[in-house]
Amino acid sequence: MFLFCKQNGKEVQKNVIANLTFIEKLENVSDSIKVGEIVIKNLFKSQILAHQKTDFDSIMIIEKVYKPHKKLWDNCYGMIFGEENAPKFNTEKGMISWNKTLYPENKIFFNERAKELLKINLDSTIQNNLNRFNELVPYEVKSTISILFTPITGIFFGGCDNDQFCIELNYKEQEIEYTIEKGFPHELNHLAYEPLRENDPDKNTALRQTIDEGFACYFTWIFFSKEISKYEAVENMTENDWNWYLKNEKEIFNKLSPFFEDESGDNPLMRNDKHKLFPNAPKTLNYWLGFRIIESYVNLNGENSWKDIYEMNVQEVLDKSGYENYIIGLK
Repeated sequence: MFLFCKQNGKEVQKNVIANLTFIEKLENVSDSIKVGEIVIKNLFKSQILAHQKTDFDSIMIIEKVYKPHKKLWDNCYGMIFGEENAPKFNTEKGMISWNKTLYPENKIFFNERAKELLKINLDSTIQNNLNRFNELVPYEVKSTISILFTPITGIFFGGCDNDQFCIELNYKEQEIEYTIEKGFPHELNHLAYEPLRENDPDKNTALRQTIDEGFACYFTWIFFSKEISKYEAVENMTENDWNWYLKNEKEIFNKLSPFFEDESGDNPLMRNDKHKLFPNAPKTLNYWLGFRIIESYVNLNGENSWKDIYEMNVQEVLDKSGYENYIIGLK
């Protein structure tokens, strides 16, 4: 009888949740989720709910959107989009102004984005991802990440500092379900790895960015216990994309390795879209190349040796990966 009641109660709960309206489901989303020292703030929730009463709730925007992540709005958004746009983000008046019009002007799209997050059970997905991340990474990571809408897109998934990170829901090209479920570990690994690069003599080079991105892709593969494909872990590419890279691997390394020391960011390794050294490359060259260097390092140094990379200088990673010898051996 107890088991029957327990199972029946779960079914009733499922039915209740299923019959909730979109707004009711949105109200049930947590304002924030904290695991360890990482906090995720669901600011998008209040950006929609502020429009559900007869009058626009400007107080909700200030108390639930602006103040909870004031550093992000004041410092990051207030800085990167120019002096003329700064008052939109670093003043209460500015935040109220664009929030008052942005949702009504984009209601259908914004609601669909929110429904996508509800569909993947946002709270539990984030909770599980953060728990898994903390289990794997041997360092405590402190970060605040907000999920939000903004009048100017440009950050997508990133920020200016560990406590000024965000995911822009209204970046239309972003596959938001993939970002939350599969892209999240990638970005979290950046938050763990990048602060440890301060004393790396090559921290500003293309090699550092290549190792950084490749490591984040490799970590994503580990995060999912290697149950996703390598090509999915690297920018969600296709198997055909991956095979193109393998076919051209020797040429890719030989032509791009001379740019490892470049610190300008304007080189074919980082900006193939501009320089078009490999015009048929289906994805970002340095992500794939970095993944292959990390993979080579682990193959040579042991299954759990990927954890060494957090503390190693990037040139040391390349030197001890054996990847250059592997390339020499390719026909």
